[in-house]
Amino acid sequence: MRGCALSVVPDIHMIIAELDKSALQPERPVRSSLLWVAALIAAMTVMRCIFAATLDLRTDEAYYWTWSKESALSFLDHPPMIAWFIRFGTAIFGDTDFGVRFAGLLAMPISQLLLADIVCRVTRDIRAAVLAVLMMEAALYYGLLMAKVAPDVALIPFELAMVWSLVRLTESGDARWWLAAGFFGGLALLSKLTALMLVPAVVLFIVVPDWRSRWLRSPYLWAAPLIAAAVFSPVLIWNWMHDWASFRFQFVRATAAHDVTLRTLGDYLGLQFGQVGPILLPVVLFGVAVTAWRAFRYRDPVSVLLSAAVLVPFGYFFWKSLTLRVGDTWPMFIWPLGFAATAIDIAKRSREKWPAWIARSSAFWVNAAIASGLVLVVAVFLYYIVSPWNFIGKTDPIGGEAGFAQVASRAESELQTSGATWIATDDYRIYAMLRWHLKDRVPVIQINERSRFMGFRDPGLALIAGHAGLYIAREQDGASLLASTGAVLTPLGRVQRTWRGRIMDTYVLEKITGWTPDLSPPPDSRFYKWRQLAEDQTSRRYLTLAAIVRR
Repeated sequence: MRGCALSVVPDIHMIIAELDKSALQPERPVRSSLLWVAALIAAMTVMRCIFAATLDLRTDEAYYWTWSKESALSFLDHPPMIAWFIRFGTAIFGDTDFGVRFAGLLAMPISQLLLADIVCRVTRDIRAAVLAVLMMEAALYYGLLMAKVAPDVALIPFELAMVWSLVRLTESGDARWWLAAGFFGGLALLSKLTALMLVPAVVLFIVVPDWRSRWLRSPYLWAAPLIAAAVFSPVLIWNWMHDWASFRFQFVRATAAHDVTLRTLGDYLGLQFGQVGPILLPVVLFGVAVTAWRAFRYRDPVSVLLSAAVLVPFGYFFWKSLTLRVGDTWPMFIWPLGFAATAIDIAKRSREKWPAWIARSSAFWVNAAIASGLVLVVAVFLYYIVSPWNFIGKTDPIGGEAGFAQVASRAESELQTSGATWIATDDYRIYAMLRWHLKDRVPVIQINERSRFMGFRDPGLALIAGHAGLYIAREQDGASLLASTGAVLTPLGRVQRTWRGRIMDTYVLEKITGWTPDLSPPPDSRFYKWRQLAEDQTSRRYLTLAAIVRR
């Protein structure tokens, strides 16, 4: 962090107060202050590790774990980076909760280092960098839930690395940084396709400042998207081999038409307040708005980049939330860039001679946002790790997916007593959790939505064809697709999944005879039906967390 001041004070109040001083004023280094901040970050890191090692995997995490066991180039739902993250962690720590989540845990400090260096290079003040890092720790999604592995967790460090490369470009004028930006941009796309929403910010970064003519003539600029495409090529190759399935899948989701409703808008905004912070979110939005004003008044490249990288996707999700449910993790790639913009804005405001009352107000609200956010993160951690209570009921976002070991244990028992050799289900969540808990000791097949499993290895057809199977489904899902296949279903009973004394779900078990599933049905088959997935999955995945916000 070349050129940064070395002083930082030991508490949040003093950090904000110091930011109000001129960055040119000589100050005595206070190393103990840096140690206090480092100790806080270390404690939060330990907390995330405990959280990751203790809590059961959620269904999507188990689903991504199943991807890590395959050699497919890509997948219908997402690019392959999340599978590679999980394979890396389980190669070190085995098929454990901590192993699955380890790479995500590692992504957090890497993201914080990149975030700090971005801010410090722009402001030349380590206090602003510390402020950005503390904002990330104080936001629930990052301070605790980065322990939950998801494609967004993989996307965040790579998007920050791309922005860091463009900041280095601004700082040095060295056109070769375009190549690094292209490389990291390709890795971001390999993590999640929503990285495409950063393209408008990069375009504005090129054309709004006065340097547009220089860069538009530079071969390095035009080489950057070629590098990104080359890095992204596994997804392109997989889609070319499978009729562009994942792009069509996402296009159906993005263009799905629904009636306008304020309920989904309220859910979207409520989730942002809950996952970023009830005070921190307005603080960040104000900081980004001022950064946007500064960007287009002074044509400052970094201000243009950061403000557009937040406002464009935030505005898009706001618009989409008028007609459909926006997933709980979808906007999470934008807020680290918002933290950077806010920290830079606060540092610049002191140098731009804003009125003193604005500086005092900013200090108060940022301080309140970080302090209250840290308290909230710790409280949520203690609720899930220490307390024995269930205050939220069936809508608890963690408990709602916990306790599946009970179902897996009952399934193993029924396999032994019924003579079945394989398990069938019609829900990817049940499929993923059974594979996770049984560790592939028994073939588990999702009989429908087979478009999810293109390129997957043979699950053991020799153990399936001509043998009895065990069918497991949620009781409330109603009639099975098997009813029209000629399969004979024999009821075996029900099993309940409980968490902290509350029944979270009930499953029916039936023995299957006289039928063998088709693992590669044609695209027009109801056992394939990838088009319907795009609309159904969005709503079903989102309901649990949205219900909490409405409460």
